[in-house]
Amino acid sequence: MDRTFASDNYAGVHPEVLAAIAAVNTGHEISYGEDSVTERLQEVVKREFGERAEAFPVFNGTGANVISLTSVLPRWGALVTTSTSHMHTDEGGAPEKTAALKLFPVPTPDGKLTPELLATEAWGFGDEHRAQPLAVSIAQTTELGTLYQPDEIRAIADAAHALGMTVHLDGSRLWNAAAALGVPFRAFTTDAGVDILSLGATKNGALAAEAIVVLNPDNVDGIVYLRKTAMQLASKMRFLSAQLLALFDDGLGLRSAQHANAMAARLRAAIEGTPGLSFSQKTEANAIFGVLDNAVADRIRARYRFYDWNRARGEVRWMTAFDTTEADVDAFAAAIREELAR
Repeated sequence: MDRTFASDNYAGVHPEVLAAIAAVNTGHEISYGEDSVTERLQEVVKREFGERAEAFPVFNGTGANVISLTSVLPRWGALVTTSTSHMHTDEGGAPEKTAALKLFPVPTPDGKLTPELLATEAWGFGDEHRAQPLAVSIAQTTELGTLYQPDEIRAIADAAHALGMTVHLDGSRLWNAAAALGVPFRAFTTDAGVDILSLGATKNGALAAEAIVVLNPDNVDGIVYLRKTAMQLASKMRFLSAQLLALFDDGLGLRSAQHANAMAARLRAAIEGTPGLSFSQKTEANAIFGVLDNAVADRIRARYRFYDWNRARGEVRWMTAFDTTEADVDAFAAAIREELAR
């Protein structure tokens, strides 16, 4: 398939990540995470997120989210998140079906929570008739491609902690956020009050390798058991850990994310102001949300694959990836302008 603008999941595995997998494919190593590669990953995670941080590699983001939430919520607990969050809209009900959690989705125009929006569902504590809102989850970047500043996350975490709630961060595009913010990971995670996060790597060039990162073990319990019962414990874990290490080493993950972000900015600049096209969200990382006539979108889609976001209002999503080239962007932008001009 030619280059598309449908999802950063369409991209292949980064060549340097593939090389990292091959590099650890020698000899025997102890299974289930007692290998030297996973041991080194723990050292790097502590360097990036703080001395109390611990990584638990898993196979996919849904598994990371479900296990994370199960570890911070009792059976009577509920999660406050946005109505556009991945776990609410795109995980097939896994948090509800697998973890038996109640979700309290909060509508928000830009995919971001605030302390004020959190308060709309963080209530009823002690009421036996209401599931108890004991955790909050935000995404960085959000499903709408928007970005939290560190102080915005800190404000949410402070409000949540004051209510006795735990803070989870869905970081499926965490490297894109770090690249856009230009600050260390811990500046908008550990230091901002996040307790546990799902560390995404697949969208940034990995192959079936994500991780749960526990930042505050005081508020998390049972990860080591939950990962196994959720069928997310890899026997040959060194091959997952090697991929995560490759993204951390020599700034590969940041470079890849910076490139994806830059390609999105290039695309937006190339089509900004084109008659018949508007934008529903800021372009802050590697996602562009455009609004145009459905018939025009369908003509463009005959040449380049991408997804409708909300067809009722003509909203589409265009994504760039670590392997998107300037030539890809320029050709796609020309196609958009051409079809809009017809």
